[in-house]
Amino acid sequence: MKAIWNGKVIAESNDIVNVEGNAYFPVDSVNKEFLKDSETHTVCHWKGTASYYDLVVDGKTNPDAVWYYPTPSGLAKSITNRVAFWKGVEIVEK
Repeated sequence: MKAIWNGKVIAESNDIVNVEGNAYFPVDSVNKEFLKDSETHTVCHWKGTASYYDLVVDGKTNPDAVWYYPTPSGLAKSITNRVAFWKGVEIVEK
């Protein structure tokens, strides 16, 4: 699978974990040059507290388009060290 935004491949991996319809990519498959830390945090009742990154590609910013759970709950251990995408990031088969 590939995660693409603004014409750039943000992440690429065959090792995807699907949770609630979201493809979670291994963090080491992400092109970190496109990530910028965000101050946003949200809480999921069963996964825990999520943190976010902004995507920055060719001068365009997509705020909070990437999320991850730094310390997911026991029920969500499968998404440890993984990130997911939304806000117009296209997830496609390789």
